[in-house]
This record gives sequence, structure tokens and C-alpha cells, in this order.
Amino acid sequence: MAEPNFTVLYVTDVSASTKFYTDLLGRPPVEASPGFALFALKSGMMLGLWRRSEVQPPATGPGGSELSFQVADPAAVIALHAEWMARGLSIILAPAKMDFGFTFLACDPDGHRLRVFAEP
Repeated sequence: MAEPNFTVLYVTDVSASTKFYTDLLGRPPVEASPGFALFALKSGMMLGLWRRSEVQPPATGPGGSELSFQVADPAAVIALHAEWMARGLSIILAPAKMDFGFTFLACDPDGHRLRVFAEP
């Protein structure tokens, strides 16, 4: 059975989102065009940014996706929270303890959720 290894986020402005994720991930896309950008991540996962207006069939609703970033421990959650705040990311959940671990939640320019967490 095939396993997912490619995530696509529908974005309003591919150029702005490409800049956002280049800065956030610390790497440039491996492919970029006016309507699509592709990042190859160290984990082997591919992250695509596709211009929402070109998605077929059309996508509905804003955002609606969550990318999760697992880190080593709560101290790493706190450190990344501080870094992302300094970068100006929109933080929608301050660092907090939840059933699955210690976490915070930010958003990208299109409202996609970016969750950072450390397991208990």
C-alpha cells in the first residue's frame, strides 16, 4: 500500500507563500513557477504550494490544513515559539500542555495551521 509523502497547500499568492516557506524552512524550493512551488524536506516529504485559483476541481474554504513540526522537548517548543514570534508569524495558540504533548500553533499567510509540538 502506498503511503502519503507529498502535501499540497492551496495558496492565494504562490510568490509570497514561497518566500514565507523558504524563510521558515531555511531552504529554497526545488521547483517554482507562477502557479506552483515545491519544497523537498529533509524527512523525505514533499511540500507543494499550488495557486488556489488554478486547483481543479476548485477547492473550497480558506486554509483548512495543518502542518506539524515535532521537536525534541518542551524547551525546543518554547525556543521555536520565540523565533517564530520574532519573525512575525501569527500565533493563534501560545505554548500549552495538551493531551498529546506541549505545543503552540501559528498560521501561514493563507491561514494554514503550523503546529509545533513535543511529545510528553
